[in-house]
Amino acid sequence: MSDVSYYTPEGLKKLKDELLQLEQIERPRVTQEIADARDKGDLSENAEYHAAKEEQSLLETKIAKLKNVVASARIIDESQLDVSKILIHSIIKIKNTTNGMEFSYTLVADSESDIKNGKLSVNSPIGKGLLGKELGDVVEIKVPNGIMSFEVTAVSR
Repeated sequence: MSDVSYYTPEGLKKLKDELLQLEQIERPRVTQEIADARDKGDLSENAEYHAAKEEQSLLETKIAKLKNVVASARIIDESQLDVSKILIHSIIKIKNTTNGMEFSYTLVADSESDIKNGKLSVNSPIGKGLLGKELGDVVEIKVPNGIMSFEVTAVSR
């Protein structure tokens, strides 16, 4: 399962830095915790040992997933994108046609998503619903609460 995801150079660097942190700092720390807990005796009744082994398992899973994301990541050449349509890395403004509220977002890959900072995943229901739309389009998008209607009021890079 290697779905290609598109990133800015900064977004890909952030992913690689996180992977480096996990592999070079967190992994040795957890390995040391396991060794320290093992030295305390009977492993069958050693809660510290079992907790450290569980943490190691979760860490290795996270590392494997992150390696897969980095391996399938591509840096997008924004100069080649059609600026008239909403694509990944588009900066958009949308207006909820029901209540008139306006929102500004940058569409990004899943791992860069941060709603509080205006970064919306292209794989979210709203992100998927907006892809390919143009300025002035009114879009009805199925969200967990029902169907929402948005008007695209601005599209830029």
